[in-house]
Amino acid sequence: MELKPITSAGVPAALQKAERYRLLNDSSAAESICLDILQIEPDNQQALVMLLLSITDQFVDDASDSVKRARDVLPRLNNDYKRAYYSGIIAERKAKALLRRGGMGVSDVARDWFHDAMRWYEKAETLRPSGNDEAILRWNTCARLLERHEPTRATPDEYEPALGE
Repeated sequence: MELKPITSAGVPAALQKAERYRLLNDSSAAESICLDILQIEPDNQQALVMLLLSITDQFVDDASDSVKRARDVLPRLNNDYKRAYYSGIIAERKAKALLRRGGMGVSDVARDWFHDAMRWYEKAETLRPSGNDEAILRWNTCARLLERHEPTRATPDEYEPALGE
């Protein structure tokens, strides 16, 4: 099936619609709109960022290749700061999605994703424009979430076997 192209004149309205769909938790629709925009304006930075965020919005529901799809957008961003910052966003959102999904050992895996996000935010902090503290704010969020979700390990005195003798 061949997709129908949008017009250049329709890009501003399409960007607004994509943002609206993200706010309505319909990220797959927002992603599709961004892809339509990028067909006619491949370097549209607003559409690229919204595409990346739309993909990361789907991490909880989509266990397939969504991290790869989000990371594939990074090289198209037009500066090192954005690439570092949004690399952190991808890792942070993956960690949060894992925690929401739950499961055995998920805290350890999520912790690794949070640490990866924090490394990216530290890199972004060194590249940030003057007065831009968003990487610091995100780093602090990850640190607080790590504290909250730190697994508590039982001491030998607290251990109780699951099965009786």
